[in-house]
Amino acid sequence: MENQTEELSATEQLDDILNVMVAKVEESKEQIFAISERSRTEYEQLKAEASDLQERVLSLVGKTSRMERHSRFARNRLAEVSNHVSNYSDIQVKEAYEIANDYQVQLAVLRQEDKQLREKQDGIERRLMKLKGTLEKADTISAQINIVIHYLTGDLQNISEMVADAREMQKFGLKIIEAQEEERKRLSREIHDGPAQTMANILLRSELVERVYNQQGIDEALAEIKSLRGLVKESLAEVRRIIYDLRPMALDDLGLVPTIAKYLKNFQEQSGLRITFRNEGREIRLPSEMEVAIFRFIQESVQNAFKHAEPKHVTVKIELEPTQALAVIKDDGRGFNPEEKKEGSFGLMGMRERVNMLDGQLTINSKPGEGTMIMVQIPISG
Repeated sequence: MENQTEELSATEQLDDILNVMVAKVEESKEQIFAISERSRTEYEQLKAEASDLQERVLSLVGKTSRMERHSRFARNRLAEVSNHVSNYSDIQVKEAYEIANDYQVQLAVLRQEDKQLREKQDGIERRLMKLKGTLEKADTISAQINIVIHYLTGDLQNISEMVADAREMQKFGLKIIEAQEEERKRLSREIHDGPAQTMANILLRSELVERVYNQQGIDEALAEIKSLRGLVKESLAEVRRIIYDLRPMALDDLGLVPTIAKYLKNFQEQSGLRITFRNEGREIRLPSEMEVAIFRFIQESVQNAFKHAEPKHVTVKIELEPTQALAVIKDDGRGFNPEEKKEGSFGLMGMRERVNMLDGQLTINSKPGEGTMIMVQIPISG
């Protein structure tokens, strides 16, 4: 009880840590969004300013070009007046000088203004490039944060369930090891009590045949050999049964559907349980590991129904198509709650693991008193 309390407390602490992480990430996301919005607003303002500045520069270029023409004309006029000063009055000379000087001053002002506008334009362009980089980085970080939040809230939010599942998987692994050891012990006992005992008996009976022949003649010896042949047949049947439990050889020779039909017929004869088998697809061959997995799935489902559900009738349906293998096992037994985990029960987990290994889907529909339907769908690649 104390250990469970400590585990629960640790799980709650992990959930609290996760909630704090998600809150911090959300807060950071909001801060990044605020920075992005400010940068975007400034970017749009600078773009408008750059556009206005560009129009001013173009207008100034036109003015400067016109001013340069006027200035050249005024300088030429001043040069002509200066060269022929005797032909002009003092007023005309002074006017030519003042016009040329005025144009020169205006041209210098325009050029200075043009220089300032271009420097300002260059500064705005650099600022725009920097802001564009900021926006792109903010968008990238925001997208990454969305992924992180989705991962945290989607995959790790139920961290307590993950811890419980991990603990369950650890128990499941130990259960598999125990089951393997129990299976080895069972096989050892079956071989010792069955074929091994029969072979020892055959060895003794073979020595007896020789004594019978010497003491009672050929007819009695032949009768003993006939009895001995019966023992050999029984031993061979027992060995084949053990091999069939390990892996039905009919899977390799005949395929999945005939092997299932044969297994269900034998199980019905041994258990007395009424079993209906329907094959609604084609008898196509599947990869070996897939045929074994489907056979074991049906075998385990039927055995579990017989052991735990006390059904009167079990229906097994299989449908093999080029793209999918479907198996359905339905019984009219006691049923159960699939969400309720029983201590020490790993049958359903084992089924799920077997199906998951083949990228399949397992569906279980059952309620207490209403029987059980188990369906597995396994994709078949080209």
